[in-house]
Amino acid sequence: MEQKTFKYYDMIMALFVTVLIMSNILSSAKIVDWGISLFGIPLAFDAGTILFPVSYIFGDILTEVYGYQRSRRVIWMGFACLILSSLLLHVVKIMPGEALWEKTAGQAAYNAILSGMTSGGIVLASLLGYWLGEFSNSYVLAKMKILTRGRWLWTRTVGSTLVGEGIDTLVFVAVAVLFGVFPAALFITLALTNYLFKVGVEVLMTPVTYAAVGALKRVEHEDYYDRGTNFNPFRISTTRLGS
Repeated sequence: MEQKTFKYYDMIMALFVTVLIMSNILSSAKIVDWGISLFGIPLAFDAGTILFPVSYIFGDILTEVYGYQRSRRVIWMGFACLILSSLLLHVVKIMPGEALWEKTAGQAAYNAILSGMTSGGIVLASLLGYWLGEFSNSYVLAKMKILTRGRWLWTRTVGSTLVGEGIDTLVFVAVAVLFGVFPAALFITLALTNYLFKVGVEVLMTPVTYAAVGALKRVEHEDYYDRGTNFNPFRISTTRLGS
């Protein structure tokens, strides 16, 4: 079949990967506490939570406009780039530090801030959570689009996020705690806060998602329905590209 070319697909892929990598670096760098609680549970969260929900918005846009198969390629690209960023940070970690840098910043500071990204804890947690969550999100949205006949976009973006972010958050926090990136005492706090924050961002960004999806469908002349799609996440080729 004829393969279509798109004006903004690569740009969205680049933004998606950038958001994913930066959210992982921020998760390793700092835990934020706004000083509020819910039912006695402090609403503290890793700083990557601020940015990570945006990757799900990009995921929704990709699946809604371009279809699950093209979204799957982007997810795998993000997966590969996240591994590469971890390896690069690890290589820098083991390089000898310059004398003045050791006095003003030092290896201890580097390790303290980026240990999650260099030791594999945050990366493994993120890769497992991201892989399971993103594919779940994309699958649910693609199936709901067919069930709703393309109507009520908000039900798909919110519904898929409830599933995808739920899986992602539980896996991410559990693995990060297991590897000592986060203290076990913060498991419930981080899981609850991350989930509520991520879903909240998706809901608040619904008007932006609507605008982006509408604009892309008009410009790209594409509104993909995943009828007959092979949803195997390990199949990264796009053999069926018609709408």
